[in-house]
Amino acid sequence: MPTQPAELTVHSSQPYNAEPPRTALADLDLTPVALFYHRNHAPETPRIDPATWTLRVDGRVERPATFSLGALRERFDEHDQVVTLQCAGNRRAGLAEVAELPGETPWGPGAVGTARWAGVRLADVLRDVGVDPAATDVELVGADVSEEPGAPEPYAVSVPLDKALAPEVLLAWSMNDAPLAEAHGAPVRVVVPGWIGARSVKWLERITVRDAPSTGHFQAVAYRLLPAGASPAPGRGVALGPLAVNADVLAPDDGAEVPAGPTRVTGYALAGGDRTVVRVDVSTDGGATWTQADLDPQAGRWSWRFWQVELDLPVGTSRVHARAWDSAAGVQPADPAELWNPKGYVNTSWAHVTLHAFGAADG
Repeated sequence: MPTQPAELTVHSSQPYNAEPPRTALADLDLTPVALFYHRNHAPETPRIDPATWTLRVDGRVERPATFSLGALRERFDEHDQVVTLQCAGNRRAGLAEVAELPGETPWGPGAVGTARWAGVRLADVLRDVGVDPAATDVELVGADVSEEPGAPEPYAVSVPLDKALAPEVLLAWSMNDAPLAEAHGAPVRVVVPGWIGARSVKWLERITVRDAPSTGHFQAVAYRLLPAGASPAPGRGVALGPLAVNADVLAPDDGAEVPAGPTRVTGYALAGGDRTVVRVDVSTDGGATWTQADLDPQAGRWSWRFWQVELDLPVGTSRVHARAWDSAAGVQPADPAELWNPKGYVNTSWAHVTLHAFGAADG
């Protein structure tokens, strides 16, 4: 298990799943590696020697190939992207307040983070081996073996071929300008910008070009949006892919005591697919009226966007809500009950924190 900074909340040790508090993410374009969330599926973290690691590329390709780390570095140009990754279960605790979610990790707001990733483009590797024109999907297989399906199974998911060929998708060996840490997928992981974190496979071992999505448990069963009352089964529900628009308040923290009067409130917003964040609104009266927040410049096309607003808080308790809009005019729904699903995925309801403002006599 990785060394755990005191700031992280550990939800489980085997597999290791942990997140930072929301305030630790505030105002940081890049999330420090020590504060980056951990979402694992196997009881143990794979330990792979970079000197002997290889990547097999096969399936519906003209020239199946095996690459060493050195071969990837020598054969293909290096590229970098600032990318935000977000777990599909981020903010799950808000859905658990609507109805129980037995067996699901109770993620708070910290299963999200942004890093500068560097490596080679997956598209360059696929073009090098020659993709069959009839192919539709690219399966990504990691070295981590999960017991979640009931029988040991390597972690495997897929993305559509058109996304795999997009220039932003990387096979990354660097995170925040340092070699990728073992805990985050070394020696090489996939980074799929704009999609749920589950598609950014760690400890990558094999890439298989297919004419259908992966049949692995984590593609066919686990990361799927189910209707209420449905139980997981192969192919049931909708496979999760591009992120829905989402936002959260990062500071002050939920329950914080602050002086009454002008109060700076900050957070992030994130849009998936090819969409971008265009507006964030903040309310202190349950959504009856809204104040438009100021948006900071993005650190990268595929990163979160920080927002900030100054609110004049009266003495007493205020509930601050935030909602984001994307470039397709998508907006977060108000009520988490509208989004509840048996796996507790994609809680994109209005974010909120409760602040307690005190006056001079209370201080």
